[in-house]
Amino acid sequence: MIIRQCLLTPRESVVALIDYQPQMFFAVGSQDRHVVLNNAVALAKAAKLFDVPVILTTAATKTFGGDMLPEIQAIFPDQTPIVRTTMNSWEDANFRFAATNFGRKKLVIAGLWTEICVCFPTVDAIAEGYDVHFPTDACGDVTTEAHERAIQRAVQAGAVPMTTLQVMFEWQRDWAREETYAGCMEILSAHAANGIGAHYAHAAPGEQARKEDAASGASR
Repeated sequence: MIIRQCLLTPRESVVALIDYQPQMFFAVGSQDRHVVLNNAVALAKAAKLFDVPVILTTAATKTFGGDMLPEIQAIFPDQTPIVRTTMNSWEDANFRFAATNFGRKKLVIAGLWTEICVCFPTVDAIAEGYDVHFPTDACGDVTTEAHERAIQRAVQAGAVPMTTLQVMFEWQRDWAREETYAGCMEILSAHAANGIGAHYAHAAPGEQARKEDAASGASR
């Protein structure tokens, strides 16, 4: 069976940020914790920039995990994370309602740890007809083995592995979209190596030419 995937668009997407809590981060050994957090924050900022609904959820905040990390919570200061007892977010009635209530079929799921809190809801959501994309560089697990096997499991179920920036670039798609162009550049400058080039481009004479090209393309 061939599964044909379409590129992500903001109006079809919902983002779930799962269990970005201190205790979960302590155990991450699959990649550098700061890299995972950096990418998670970039994903959160991109979702807010493109007005994509975001679900925040945590587990065992009082007894084990702690609250959502402030770097992510600060992006959504008025949003209270859904606190679960289930390992699988999809089995939590509040999370499931939040994920399905928008009527959107493309879910972007990221969180800690990959083998449980990302993989489990991914498999269940796909079984119910949702397209799931997951930025692997914004996810982490106790070991590299656990992280990679979870990615394989999700892919076998039909999920699409991506990077954080790939998600943002699919939402942007065209640099002539001036309403989100500056926001993308800010995210790149703060969270990606691309930001070095962005700083140079803004200082170079070619930036004016880019703006003129974008305006010309938008008017066609």
